[in-house]
Amino acid sequence: QVQLVESGGGLVRPGGSLRLSCAASGSDFSIWTMAWYRQTPGKQRELIASISPGGRTNYADSVKGRFTISRDKAKNTVYLEMDSLKPEDTAVYYCNVHLVVDFWGQGTQVTVPS
Repeated sequence: QVQLVESGGGLVRPGGSLRLSCAASGSDFSIWTMAWYRQTPGKQRELIASISPGGRTNYADSVKGRFTISRDKAKNTVYLEMDSLKPEDTAVYYCNVHLVVDFWGQGTQVTVPS
């Protein structure tokens, strides 16, 4: 059973930074592609960043140049460094791994007031 636990969300001023963490259970973490999504009320969950087992990263245009995804295989943890935060980044952020099915964490709230 895969478990994902996010942490690091909070309230931050525009222009500020936050780092989200996602701790994953499972012995195959090193071969999983990990991703971060976010969701605001009334909208579909949006893929914002992913990282392959080899470290290849992809970003949504909305966060490119501001957010950085990384992983520590020794700690079974994936990170999302968020810089230059904007009010439109306010959302619940979810960690994800897609195996045969999708596994999700519980989500962590990020709030950037306008």
